[in-house]
Order: sequence, then structure tokens, then C-alpha cells
Amino acid sequence: MLTEQTFQKLTEMKMHGLAIALKEQLDGDDYDELAFEERVGLLVDREWTERESRRLTRRLQRAKLREQACIEDVDFRHRRGLDRALIKRLATCEWTQKSQNILITGPTGIGKTFLACAFAHKACREGYSAMYRRIPRLLHELEMARADGSLMRLLTRFARAHVLVLDDWGLAPLGDDERRLLLEVIEERHGLRSTIVSSQLPVKSWHKVIGEPTIADAILDRLVHNSHRIELTGKSMRLKRSNTKEESSRN
Repeated sequence: MLTEQTFQKLTEMKMHGLAIALKEQLDGDDYDELAFEERVGLLVDREWTERESRRLTRRLQRAKLREQACIEDVDFRHRRGLDRALIKRLATCEWTQKSQNILITGPTGIGKTFLACAFAHKACREGYSAMYRRIPRLLHELEMARADGSLMRLLTRFARAHVLVLDDWGLAPLGDDERRLLLEVIEERHGLRSTIVSSQLPVKSWHKVIGEPTIADAILDRLVHNSHRIELTGKSMRLKRSNTKEESSRN
């Protein structure tokens, strides 16, 4: 009876991990030789692990990353100019701790989005929050928020994310309102949070895409300064995979 009440209380307190571990200890003989402190330690460890798992799930759900990418799955076999030492260093998430940025450039299909999402995913695993936005959607959200009076609230959301992924940077030249809104997003994060940008264009071409020189200088100064650059080269990985599948189907 006492055990049933204990499990009920653990459930009400949402201590599901501890409840599972306690049941395992009561049902198994492997724990009999352990000291009381060791058994309590195992219970606490299970609860802590379960809670961390739930927190990670929530962070990933809120991040809405475009790809299910893990840094451990980065493909170094495909020749595209990846620096293994740099990727390994960035995988520590020290750049996030220092509020540094990552700029990823390269041709279409080379894996920029995967890499950006992999860095954001690793940051989530380390306890940081993340958000993913394609530039066209970001600008649309900002325009709509300005129209309905919720712009400051939206800017605050973007500012709070430890890592903000801005994908498809520079697909089209920016209008005056768009570049000013984008500056607001970048300015709110500068020196406080980390931003990952992926683009088909080399960084030297970003100034022209942004347009107005003063605003372009302000945006790029905040993004490029104190950033890590990954410049990918080579042929599309999607095209390579497609060709490989076609060859396999013929064989």
C-alpha cells in the first residue's frame, strides 16, 4: 500500500524517471548489494536524465529546424572544402558561449542547411535555445508583425534565442523596409547571441544584396565581425545522391 502511494505521488509530481528507476530496483535483484547512497544516486540520475531528455525535446520542437541533422553525421567524404578541425572545434559550442556567429556559404545542394541545422541541434543538446528561419519567411513575419502592432514582441522572441539560423540569405535584393527590419533583428542580437547564416553568395557579395550602403555596413559589421566562416565548394550532394540511386536501381 505504501509503495502504491509513493508511485502515485511521484506521478503527481511528474517524477516519471524516478518512478521507473524505483520500480526497476524493487523488481530486480541487481541492486541488493548496493549501498543506500548508491541506490538513491541511481534514482536521482534517472530522474535528471529523463528531465533533460524532455527539455531537449521541447527545445528542438521550438527550434523547428528544417533538417534532422546531427553534427556527428556530417559527411567529410564528399569533397567540398570542409575543415574537419574547424567543425570539431565548433561542435564544442564554445562559439555559442562567446556569442560568435557562423557564416556558411557555397553553391546550392552542397549541404549548407544541413550543416547550419547540425550546429543548432548541437547547441540544443548543450542546453541552448535555437530558432530556424528562411530569410523570406523571416521578412514576411516581420512585415506582418509591424502591420498588426506586434513587432516589438516578435523582435524580443528572436533576440532571446541563443542561436538563430538564417537560411537562404541573399536570394533576392532587399527592399528598404526589409533591410531596416533585418537590421533590427541583427542589432538586438549583436554581442549577446549567436547567429548562423547560410547563403549561396560569398560574403563579399552580401553588401550589394542588402542595398543601402549605410545599413549594409551596419548589418555586415555585426554579422561578419567575430564570426567563423565555412566556405563550401564542389558539386551538389543532392545531385550526387540522385545519380547514385539511379545507378543502384539500374543494377
